Amino acid sequence: MSFFGNLYREDLPSRAKIVYMYLKDRSNKDGECWPAVKTIAKDTSMSISTVKRAIADLIRYGLLSKEYRYRENGSHTSNRYFLKEQK
Repeated sequence: MSFFGNLYREDLPSRAKIVYMYLKDRSNKDGECWPAVKTIAKDTSMSISTVKRAIADLIRYGLLSKEYRYRENGSHTSNRYFLKEQK
């Protein structure tokens, strides 16, 4: 099986494939990373809205989970993403 496993599904939008590969490239050995959506958009040459849709796609397809993160003052900071193991 290939490195990206079941990403080669016809029903998974290409935007989601690109964002998954980006997150995989930025993740640690446990599949964890925390780039800002704005950073992902800039680095992949996508709009912020497209990146948000891609993240929602990946969560819906069970390839990614997201944890909201907050600063001590309660303001939102970048989310933490967990890539799911490819079967």
